[in-house]
Amino acid sequence: MYRVASANEYLVITGLGINDIKIRKKSWVLPGQSSTFIDLSPVNYTFEVQAMSAEKLPFILPAVFTIGPFDAKDSLKKYAKLISSHDKNSSHVKELVQGVIEGETRVLAASMTMEQIFKGTKEFKKEVFQKVQLELDQFGLYIYNANVKQLVDVEGHEYFSYLGQKTQMEAANQAKVDVAEAKMKGEVGSKLRQGKTLQNAAQIDAETKIISTQRQGEGKKEEARVNTEVKIYENQREADVAKANAELAMKKAEWAREAQVAEVEAEKAVALKEAELQKDVEMMNAMTTTEKLKAEFLSKASVEAETKAQEANWNLYQKQKAADAILYEKEKEAEAQRAMAEAKFYGRAKIADGELYAKKKQAEGLVVLGQAEGVYLRTLMDSLGGNYEAVRDYLMINRGIYQEIASINGEAVRGLEPKISIWTNGGEGGADGGNAAMKEVAGVYKMLPPLFKTVHEQTGMLPPTWMGNLPVADSSKPN
Repeated sequence: MYRVASANEYLVITGLGINDIKIRKKSWVLPGQSSTFIDLSPVNYTFEVQAMSAEKLPFILPAVFTIGPFDAKDSLKKYAKLISSHDKNSSHVKELVQGVIEGETRVLAASMTMEQIFKGTKEFKKEVFQKVQLELDQFGLYIYNANVKQLVDVEGHEYFSYLGQKTQMEAANQAKVDVAEAKMKGEVGSKLRQGKTLQNAAQIDAETKIISTQRQGEGKKEEARVNTEVKIYENQREADVAKANAELAMKKAEWAREAQVAEVEAEKAVALKEAELQKDVEMMNAMTTTEKLKAEFLSKASVEAETKAQEANWNLYQKQKAADAILYEKEKEAEAQRAMAEAKFYGRAKIADGELYAKKKQAEGLVVLGQAEGVYLRTLMDSLGGNYEAVRDYLMINRGIYQEIASINGEAVRGLEPKISIWTNGGEGGADGGNAAMKEVAGVYKMLPPLFKTVHEQTGMLPPTWMGNLPVADSSKPN
């Protein structure tokens, strides 16, 4: 079949022998191929886009977009694939275009203030077209024309209406101000003319009076100037006379002072001269005496001085040598002490390490011993049926606690002369030798109650219950 597309259409062919799609104005459609016509005429899409500015102010942007496929090979292929199963007036294409326009418009509006959107409508429209066109390119669509109408308020947010009212009020107020200003200018101009006339007349009168007064003032000023100059000259002459008198008095006082100073200096100079002469006489006497003494003791003093100098040098030399020897000895002792200190420190460090190791082992042994002791006590408690008193008595007997107590008590009362009583059953020995041993045992047993009482009185300790109780009343009598 040979098919031909109309002026505003293209023929799209798919099927046998065609990898993707083939777009022609006219072509043969072979068996195994399918064909359809796509309309290239633009379509008007009317939207009311709800957007929000950067100040979170909502508004409605009414717009009419004229959109159609772009007459290019790649664009036609994209457009053909888009409407292959839809009509260009279908809701699918309209929703696609509306989604792109609304999305880009909202994103752009969110980055601008309401004032920027309202005043820069042309730039806002241009930005929207550019961003929408970038998105529509992937579907092969092109914006042939777009018209953005006046921005409209969302119900409940009357920003533009209030803005219009504000503009109207500002215009009305400005008109009132202009009228009032015009009236003011008229009245002010009239009053200004009248005032200027009065001012000029007053100015002429004032200037006349000023000139007259100036002339009179200049005459008085010249007279006063001459009087002032005469007075100044007289005052200057009086000041010069007073200054000359003061200078004369100062010179007279200075001359008197200098005369008195000269008299005092003359007297002191005479005294100083006498003192100097007396000093010279005494110095000459002292020098004479000194020379005489030098003559007498010079030789002896020289010999003694040389001898003492030699002795002092020898003593100094010996002391220096001794000091050097002591210093050397001290240095060696310090080095030896430092070496010994280092050795002791090393030994102590090793001993401390050993002690630490021993303490660790001892602690480990105590832990093991404690664990074994716990096992031993649990086993003993289980063997005695959980009887705590029996376990306690067994441990005290097994570990010699009572023997240790008796020993401690004996040591405590040694040398204190304690009160000790001995009881018997009234007989010692006896004829019956077969019962002697039993009698001794019986005597010991009878002695236990008063012994326990005496221990209790002196130490405050009570005997265990299995050994007996203290007697209520002491009925025994010592033998």
